[in-house]
Amino acid sequence: MTATASDHWISTEQGRLFARAWAPSGLPLIAGSTIVLFHDSLGCVELWREFPERLAATTQRRVVAYDRLGFGQSDPYPGSLPANFIRDEAATSVPRLREQLGFDAMIPFGHSVVGGGMAVATAARFPESCSAVVTESAQAFVENCTLAGIRAARAAFREPGQVERLERYHGSKAGWVLDAWIETWLAPAYANWSLDDDLRRVRCPLLAIHGDRDEYGSPQHPRRIARLSLGASKVVLIESCGHVPHREQLERVLREVTQFLTLGGATPERNP
Repeated sequence: MTATASDHWISTEQGRLFARAWAPSGLPLIAGSTIVLFHDSLGCVELWREFPERLAATTQRRVVAYDRLGFGQSDPYPGSLPANFIRDEAATSVPRLREQLGFDAMIPFGHSVVGGGMAVATAARFPESCSAVVTESAQAFVENCTLAGIRAARAAFREPGQVERLERYHGSKAGWVLDAWIETWLAPAYANWSLDDDLRRVRCPLLAIHGDRDEYGSPQHPRRIARLSLGASKVVLIESCGHVPHREQLERVLREVTQFLTLGGATPERNP
């Protein structure tokens, strides 16, 4: 099974976003919800690698991934991130994606603290449009091991050649991308940050995927995410897996997401 990709430029008030959409080929498309991928703090469309194509082919759904403003091929971000940047993404970029790519019903899928938080915020803001939500390696609050992992990454990025690795994906924006991650989450203002308020407004089914060896967050996070959301929820803790399950345990993630959307999440409706 394969999927066909198409590239798009999304106009917003602050700049253009780069987006890529995958449609499954060779099998009937399941009508209804589009899976929208929210990348992590250093991510972009290209860093999802083969996952979106495989996800589209396996679930038989349209999949959309995009570079947030300041990341990947999207325009630079004008300034510093505001305090509510995670929640703001659902109010700014998501409506533009829906309008210009032509979808209403959606399944937000977010990786890590930022992507997972944005997926939850989107489900909370658009309850009538979200048939399910998936978090992968998301954090629900600021944990000591989260901060320790970021400090270790900061030290690693000081080594020669490390920032240049980011430049392959973000170009001249790489320094901003790195600072936006490290300086945001190590700032005292974020010490008490949590997803709790948005989680309590999520009414659709929720799947929380987490690796048992995640270096940025303990299994407390998926359990709290599932416990606080109002819809039916499921926690999948993947054994011998770190912070990027869709790369480390690709087949397992595809299987869990497909099963959830078929049986526990969005009810599939096939095109005639």
